[in-house]
Amino acid sequence: MNELLSTLLDFISSIDPLFRVLFAGIAIALETSILIGLIVPGDTVVLVASTAVSNPLEYTSMVVVVIIGALCGESFGFFLGRWVGPRIRASRVGRRIGEKNWARAETYLARRGGLAIFLSRFIPVLHSLIPLTVGMSGMRYRRFMAWTVPACVLWALAYVSVGTFAAGGYRELSSELHWAGYAFVGVIVLFAVLVVVVKKLIQRAERRHMTAAQDDAPPSAAQDGAAGRRGVEGSGSGPAAT
Repeated sequence: MNELLSTLLDFISSIDPLFRVLFAGIAIALETSILIGLIVPGDTVVLVASTAVSNPLEYTSMVVVVIIGALCGESFGFFLGRWVGPRIRASRVGRRIGEKNWARAETYLARRGGLAIFLSRFIPVLHSLIPLTVGMSGMRYRRFMAWTVPACVLWALAYVSVGTFAAGGYRELSSELHWAGYAFVGVIVLFAVLVVVVKKLIQRAERRHMTAAQDDAPPSAAQDGAAGRRGVEGSGSGPAAT
């Protein structure tokens, strides 16, 4: 296990550091862009590229570039929504995403406001649709950035740190412990499971919030009118029967 893992990590480390950092930044920019983010595994690319980080300068560079890449992707989605959002939604690709997902993003943004922008970074599908939806909503770019910057910073620090320190710990222990490779894999798997669990918890909490908000919302005018008509019909049937 150690030999296989060392060979893999050495191969990643042999790639030019500048290319690794730029590739990670581009991958996360695509991952946070509208529609592209549904198929590009930017988080995996960042995690793998971070295993080759070997000094504080590379770590800082990786974090900064990944944050910039994420913000570029978010901004691209925002301005696409501002300029051509309805066309994308009505396009063939937009229809494949599903009207249900578009409506979900709109409702979520309307209910949660800026918090929806922050939390959507950690919610599958919504993290690609929310920037476009915000652009279509008319929200100011400055406010959008105020909510998405901290989310991107937190995300970048988590992924780069786990990849960096897991690989660094393995390199220190691999010459002494034959099970160091399994420990490395265990750390990565544990992190992946933790990410999935956190995303599920956020999704569940937000789903409960949305359900509660809909239950507490006042009835629509159409519902009021229908109820009024039923009341009138019901009150008029008594005298007629007598």
